[in-house]
Amino acid sequence: MNLINVENVAKAYGPKPLLDAVSLGLDEGDRVGVVGRNGGGKSTLVQVLAREVEPDAGRVTHARGLRLGYLTQRDVFPEGATVRSVVLGDRAEHEWAGDTRARDVLAGLLADVDLDAPLAGMSGGERRRIALARLLVPESDLLMLDEPTNHLDIEAIAWLARHLKDRRVALLVVTHDRWFLDEVTDRTWEVVDGRVERYEGGYSAYVLAKAERSRIAAATEAKRQNLLRKELAWLRRGPQARTSKPKFRVDAAQALIADEPPLRDSVELTRFATARLGKTVYDIEDTTVEVGGRAIFERMTWRLGPGDRVGLVGVNGSGKSTLLRLLDGSVAPVSGTVVQGRTVQLAHLSQNLEELDPSRRVLESVEEIRRRITVGKREWTASQLLERLGFAGDRQWTPVGDLSGGERRRLQVLRLLMGEPNVLLLDEPTNDLDIETLTELEDLLDGWPGTLVVVSHDRYFLERITDHVVALLGDGRVSMLPGGVDEYLERRAAGTAQTRTAQARTAQARAQEAPAAAPPKPKGGQDWKARKELDRLERRLEKLSGQEAELHEQLAAHATDFVKLQELDGRLKEVQAEAARVEEEWLMLAEDID
Repeated sequence: MNLINVENVAKAYGPKPLLDAVSLGLDEGDRVGVVGRNGGGKSTLVQVLAREVEPDAGRVTHARGLRLGYLTQRDVFPEGATVRSVVLGDRAEHEWAGDTRARDVLAGLLADVDLDAPLAGMSGGERRRIALARLLVPESDLLMLDEPTNHLDIEAIAWLARHLKDRRVALLVVTHDRWFLDEVTDRTWEVVDGRVERYEGGYSAYVLAKAERSRIAAATEAKRQNLLRKELAWLRRGPQARTSKPKFRVDAAQALIADEPPLRDSVELTRFATARLGKTVYDIEDTTVEVGGRAIFERMTWRLGPGDRVGLVGVNGSGKSTLLRLLDGSVAPVSGTVVQGRTVQLAHLSQNLEELDPSRRVLESVEEIRRRITVGKREWTASQLLERLGFAGDRQWTPVGDLSGGERRRLQVLRLLMGEPNVLLLDEPTNDLDIETLTELEDLLDGWPGTLVVVSHDRYFLERITDHVVALLGDGRVSMLPGGVDEYLERRAAGTAQTRTAQARTAQARAQEAPAAAPPKPKGGQDWKARKELDRLERRLEKLSGQEAELHEQLAAHATDFVKLQELDGRLKEVQAEAARVEEEWLMLAEDID
């Protein structure tokens, strides 16, 4: 059944049309992702489809009685509203409590929110979850979501993806979150130059199809094609969860990336990073940090080495931004030490846009820091880098005061890179960036030699540019996650963080009560044996890491063989579990001989 039909629709704001003679339709069961450049017309297309905006020409037809749920980018609520009045209206408690979907939505999005709390003064993340809950509780034929993942953390995004996958409803979603697109959509619309180009499959299939079209169409798109092929190589060789999709056409992918080099030469980058940084980058020892009288970190120990590329995850309020401020020196520990390497040249991209001179031109704002830099083995001018990040031609001479939030974000990132730092701290760098800009930024960072710490709710970006993931699980420490974001979500769901915290504190209390009973640290021959055991465990970890990488390659190679995938996935989980056990054993032994 056809839900929405669009015939020869045109819409323009100013001289350039955002939509030009667009004809398309949405049917029952369609699950469509909308992508494109910022300002290219994605939100305008959704507004026209929802009849929120009248087209300049053409016709938009809705099925009779269509139940449409529409989430806009801005969350608007009535004055004096409470969570209950917005999400549940005047429904009696026994009525909504007996509704399975209502209970699921409340538990998934608003478990920590008081239903009788007023909306005034709530954070952007809380308001976004409330807006989503308001939309998802009623029955709908079609859900249209404009940037639904904005302000959501990784757990909330994962819950939303599961909910939408389980729900039998047509879906149209505009988002820059590529992991989310792959999870919930099976068709892709790209809004470009007033047209809507249509592709079968989610984001992974869209990248492949677009690369094929570029390869067939042309020499003039060589640069863009190379970027697409590089990202395709990442999709093909990356985490099992992404490459195991049956819709990903393996033979065509192999032909496209046959000559594509690895995304990053990790050995070469580490060598460069060590030459620039030395052996010490950051050593955090037994450090306690308090904010507003509350302990965020308690006796935390963490080390960052040259060339480390770390993704940092955790629930909102767990201390991710605080940890970055601890590294940049703007937050001081209550106790313990933070040792920074002598050669560290730090750049910190915070969530707040720094004040830029609004009267200066974009190019001038970059060139005042440096006119050219070397990234990897190539030298770039400020103008070339600006073009890569979406400031082409005359746009480089636009006053900074006329830029949008996303453009200012891009400019801030580029100004940081032009300073040629050797340590980068990026706090939510993907905010307001479109997918094309994200791929350009990822490509730049692939050749950047230094230590990188990234906080992001964009799972795709996090997995794409980092080599391992650490988490803040609420126990005041930094936890290594060999299984990456998947392990983080599993541990959060299982509540292992709380259990381990209680066990650790109990053990610590006992040790303080009876210090004399504590076992002595190994000395002499025992110390030698312990170090020998450490070496053995390190070799075992390296071997397991190699096995894990090999299994990921095999998973990618058998992406369409469901039986083989199940077998390989089982072996991968065994290897990951053993690696976690060996790593924990190594850490315990290292503490004894420290």
